[in-house]
Amino acid sequence: MGSVLVFIDVPSLPLPRAARELLAIAASIGEPVVASPRPLSGEIAAELGRHGARALYEPARPLPDVLIAAKAAFLAEAVKAAGPAAVLLGNSFEDREVAARVGIKLGSGVITDAVAVAPDLSVTKSVLAGSFTSTCRVETGVPIITVKANSVEPVEAGGGADPERSFVTVPETGPAATVTERSEKRVSGRPELSEARVIVAGGRGVDGDFGPLEELADLLGGAVGASRAATDAGWIEHSAQVGQTGKTVSPQLYISAGISGAIQQKAGMQTAKVIVAINKDSDAPVFEIADFGVVGDLFSVLPQAAAEIRRRRA
Repeated sequence: MGSVLVFIDVPSLPLPRAARELLAIAASIGEPVVASPRPLSGEIAAELGRHGARALYEPARPLPDVLIAAKAAFLAEAVKAAGPAAVLLGNSFEDREVAARVGIKLGSGVITDAVAVAPDLSVTKSVLAGSFTSTCRVETGVPIITVKANSVEPVEAGGGADPERSFVTVPETGPAATVTERSEKRVSGRPELSEARVIVAGGRGVDGDFGPLEELADLLGGAVGASRAATDAGWIEHSAQVGQTGKTVSPQLYISAGISGAIQQKAGMQTAKVIVAINKDSDAPVFEIADFGVVGDLFSVLPQAAAEIRRRRA
């Protein structure tokens, strides 16, 4: 097996868990190399090397506002320069769009929602909202694969040599949207929802009060999610939405509080390793997929859980 190109959009220190997971998968099937659409500092380049990257590909000049079209054009050129056996990306909305555009540019097949990639490049993916898994393979061009977060254990930093750095020239991408204004996202200190290993999510049953959920999430080092009903009501930002029209997550632990569990919600979290459901309605659909269910008031159950966690840690 030759090299495996990993697309890492926003390299930072420490390296995000999702990036380390992609490098771990790449190392299991070939020699990891990295393509980044943003300039890399020496510290980040060295850290990528310690996590297994043998070569880095960067744009020869800054991309225009780092838009999706420009990222796709850059990644296509990086693939041509590196000649990898496969390309790995994350599974965010933007990563999947980049993958699709690159697939068109290169005439390559694209597989999304992967949860495992074998050395022979056969891909296991979850389908039908996680109800089934399928094994598939790209037959045309360089396989382009987007991988769900929390699919593997990330690679640990070692003592690898500094990777070789190469710069690729990106052709003009043509007319595109331009960024007119940026605003910083409020920093909560919690992990990114799509990468979190623990998620505490609330729905209509929280009645606008996410306090108990935030308390438990912080104790568990997790993120706070929500159903569409909660985000539409303005109780929490839309970026926290989990479901068919929100983010698809696959944490180790998913705590559903006050969410009925309609099919749209299940579509976004059904692949969680362990699901704990808390709802006053014993007939709520969420109990059909829950590993553990608690019939009760979330405003009573969650504070008790938080108190017990504190007691045991003490």
